[in-house]
Amino acid sequence: MAKKVDKTEEQLANVEENLSKAGLYVVNNQERIIKVIGSIVVLIAIFAAYTKFIVEPKEKESSEEMYIAEFYFQNNNYNEALNGDGQYSGFLRIADDYSSTKSGNLAHYYAAICQLNLAPNDSINYYEDALNSLSNFDTDDEILYSLSTGLKGDANLELGNTSEALDFYVSAASDYVNEFTTPYFMMKQAFVHELNEEFKLALEIYNSIKEDYPQSKEGLSIDKYISSASNR
Repeated sequence: MAKKVDKTEEQLANVEENLSKAGLYVVNNQERIIKVIGSIVVLIAIFAAYTKFIVEPKEKESSEEMYIAEFYFQNNNYNEALNGDGQYSGFLRIADDYSSTKSGNLAHYYAAICQLNLAPNDSINYYEDALNSLSNFDTDDEILYSLSTGLKGDANLELGNTSEALDFYVSAASDYVNEFTTPYFMMKQAFVHELNEEFKLALEIYNSIKEDYPQSKEGLSIDKYISSASNR
């Protein structure tokens, strides 16, 4: 029992010694510690002021600008949505002027869709522009991430880059497996295989959709694709 008491007393002595050392450190470095704490307080204050007077107003302004561009987008007026109407900004300007905001980031995604829709009737360069817009778009939303990846596939397919398109469609279908985007982009994979006359590979995908996603939009009409690919 005496040994146990001695051990406890020794531990207490060590604690007291460490506390004494800590106390001496504080005393000896008081001015330095105060400066460090002061710097942290100043940084917090600067960040709070930046958020209140810069970030929040920017977020509000960008949301207001987005409203008109989204209105044009919803009505399929892709040129005005992308480039503005002379009075209100389009997605390209919003993405540039409000790059640090959520709306500015989302504007890149909208811009890519507009560019893909305008390309067939305007300029093939819009496909390259869409890829550039998508490269600047970032999201943690898994569905939106899948859709943006698939759009990269669409742009590459239109540019004749079938191999790259296929890779993007595979990623879009498999990075986040779900009942909505997975069968949709599986169908796009199959489409590329059919373009390459790889009908056996296309058939395998159709059968996978039938087995794994029978109630999806694609699954409900998959039999005709299976029949067509089986006869090629």
